[in-house]
Parts: sequence; structure tokens; C-alpha cells
Amino acid sequence: MTALDFGSVVLGGNVFGWTVDREDGFRILDAFLDGGGRALDTADVYTEWAPGNPGGVSESILGDWFASRGRRDEVVLISKVGAAAARPGLSAANIEAAVEDSLRRLRTDRIDLYLAHRDDPSTPQEETLAAFDRLIRAGKVREIGASNFSPARLRSAAATAEAAGLTPFTVAQDLWNLVERGAEVELVGEVGRLGLVELPYASLAGGFLTGKYRPGTVTDSVRAKRAGGYLDDPRHLDLLAALDDVAADHGVPVAAVAIAWLAAQRTVAAPLASARTLEQLDAVLAAGRVRLTPEDVVQLSATTEPVSA
Repeated sequence: MTALDFGSVVLGGNVFGWTVDREDGFRILDAFLDGGGRALDTADVYTEWAPGNPGGVSESILGDWFASRGRRDEVVLISKVGAAAARPGLSAANIEAAVEDSLRRLRTDRIDLYLAHRDDPSTPQEETLAAFDRLIRAGKVREIGASNFSPARLRSAAATAEAAGLTPFTVAQDLWNLVERGAEVELVGEVGRLGLVELPYASLAGGFLTGKYRPGTVTDSVRAKRAGGYLDDPRHLDLLAALDDVAADHGVPVAAVAIAWLAAQRTVAAPLASARTLEQLDAVLAAGRVRLTPEDVVQLSATTEPVSA
């Protein structure tokens, strides 16, 4: 079980160096902490998919902000290893090199939660876990976790750590929101059985769950094609109507309700959401003040209930 306090919502850093530049990033980070936020999520791969971006830029923006503001001790810092083009996989050598790269960019001496960004079946899990364990013993990392692992691989990682006397994963981070609910079929239950907590990413489904994508509307966003595609499923139109109703009842933005629904799920420590503007950040922070009723949760859940295999 994790000893980390992530607050009510984790701010995603995947937009820094992509749709958010350094100056706007600083403003968003200032406002997030001033608004009661405490956990920041980044990765060494962020945001190498942006044209001209070599990766590591999100970490560098955060590091510059830490150096400028002196607020590192106020933050639970999350980063990841294994998905960057320059540092792929979960071999011991790669983990040991990648963490030094990340610490340098982040301008800090430790990462509070270090995640395996995706599974690496080509590397023995004992090798990966032993490398993470050495980082914890050296004080460079406080806790470790797994992102995008299957239930079977989470089970085997837990068994491997116990058998070898190594530090186990304490956190899982996976795709989960009101339109992407496949995690509920098997993964979420396994996370709970293993004593892990979940930090679900893509809480707003690329912006769809902010309510800005509606039939007949055109939205100017780099994610518009994918997010707008959710409108092709009639269930998602029913979901938008339910979100509108619950948001009106609570007097908050639709996005806050979507995030609060995740926060109400068992095993979830805090949902993860990003923000490109201060207005979007206000909606993210509002989620921490929303207390959905059991009836609200049932109403929202019923529209997109997953079907078990």
C-alpha cells in the first residue's frame, strides 16, 4: 500500500512542451499548487510526439519551475521510464541511466513515485524490480509502480518481489474513464487484491468528458478527431446528458463531475487530468470539491457499463 498522499487530483504533465509552453506551464503549476493540488505526473517520453520535441521537455519544464519557485518539497512528483525512444524498456541498465536523466532534467534528488511506463516482457521482472529496489535504497525513488500492465503481469511482479525480497509495486496507472471502462472487467479488481492503488489517466477522455464535444459542433483541438469520435456511440450521448444533469445539480463544470466519478471508485487514490489553460485547471480543481451521491454514481455508471468477457 502506498504511503504517498496524492491529493484529490494529479495534474498531468503530458501537455507541457506540446500544447502548453514554458510560461503558460509555470502559470498552471503555480495555480495548481495555490489551489490545493499536490501531485504532478510526468515521464521521460513527454512530449516526444510533438514536432521538434526530443522528449524530456515536460520534465525540463517542471525542473525549471522547481528551480524558479522553490516548491519541490510541496509536490508529490511522479515520473516514468521505459517508453522513451532514447531509453526504451525496463532493463536494469536502462532504468539506471534513465533515472539519472530524469533527475537532472527535474532538478531534484528524488522522484516520489517512479513508474514502469509499459511492460517489457523481454526483461526478467526480477531484473527490473531489483533495479527499482536499488533506486529506493539509494534514496533516489520513494515508491514504484506499473503503468499499462496486464493483471497477470501485475500478479507475477508481486510474486517475484515477494520471493526475492524486493520492494513491490504500490501503484498502478491505467487508462480509465467514463467512456474507456475496460479496466473494470479484470484489472481494477486485481489492483485491489494486490493492495495497490490506482491513478487512472485520461480521466477526461482527451477532452470529450469536458462536454465541449457535442453533435453538430466543431472544436479546435489537437485531440478533436479522437475525442469527437466518441459521439458515434449513442451511449455516449446518454452519458453527456447524465453529466449535464449531475453537473447542474452540483453547480460545477461537467469535467469536474467526470473526474469526481473516477475518484469515487474503489482502488482509486486520485484521478489524473491535464489542463492547457487556467480555465480548464479550475474545472480540474473543482473535482476535488465535488461529493457525488451514490445515486449520482449509479446514474453516470449505467450509461456506459462495461460488459464482462
